[in-house]
Amino acid sequence: MDGREELAVRFEAERGRLGAVARRMLGSTAEAEDAVQEAWLRLERVDAAELENLPGWLTTVVSRICLDVLRGRRTEPVVVEEAVDGPEAEAELVEEVGRAMLVVLDRLGPAERVAFVLHDGFAVPFEQIGPIVGRNTVAAKKLASRARQRVRGTGESTGAGAATGSARREVVEAFLAAARGGDLDALLAVLAPEVVRRADPAALPAGRPVLLRGAGAVARETRVIGRRARFAVPVLVDGELCAAIAPDGRLRLLLRFEVADGRVAGFEVVADPARLAALELSLPGREVS
Repeated sequence: MDGREELAVRFEAERGRLGAVARRMLGSTAEAEDAVQEAWLRLERVDAAELENLPGWLTTVVSRICLDVLRGRRTEPVVVEEAVDGPEAEAELVEEVGRAMLVVLDRLGPAERVAFVLHDGFAVPFEQIGPIVGRNTVAAKKLASRARQRVRGTGESTGAGAATGSARREVVEAFLAAARGGDLDALLAVLAPEVVRRADPAALPAGRPVLLRGAGAVARETRVIGRRARFAVPVLVDGELCAAIAPDGRLRLLLRFEVADGRVAGFEVVADPARLAALELSLPGREVS
């Protein structure tokens, strides 16, 4: 076995781990595969014999590639993009990382996301993370800490007059389950008789009213356009349990609920890109390890 073949064998031994790092950083299987392949091309251009720690070097290179991709996204116009991964790849990514985690990670700044994923996800020391994100060790720790706080949030609101966190969760999850299944009877059971649905125009097919009243009308509409509910996951917005619609792990719609007496008394469908971008999302308590 010559030197290049041996290097290829060593690289392949790291490919799975590098792919996992890149998928969590980028939220895309296709982009992660591109990042790992680019790392191999860069490895071919260096003298591997001089690399004392090949796994560490590869982690650094893949992380920097991902950081550049994430920064590039921030400079692009805000548009509703089609998923770059196919259905099977997306399903595998969601299974691996979790849709809610992908949604929340997508809200982090590039350096925060890289620092958080490397440290909390793969136990990379901050001494190694610092140079990757262009910060010293202390600043890298602060990046990861800030990201961790944003991911975990402050917990669900339990203010007076509001449904408790567990009761609200049960109602929201019952609504989402009924919507996913297109179950009209289950929707009617979870909706208050005078429920009000408000929506940004971008969330609705042409001609649909932005304001809809009554359990029957709301249930029928939800049943018709509720196929998007299969991409819904609970998230927290300002401590309030909501539902994020994220078909590719990136927020497309947000449902904000009003819950009273064990039913959905109203909900708003947020679809305007500027409004979505301004939201601070975190994971519900039981989603955080």
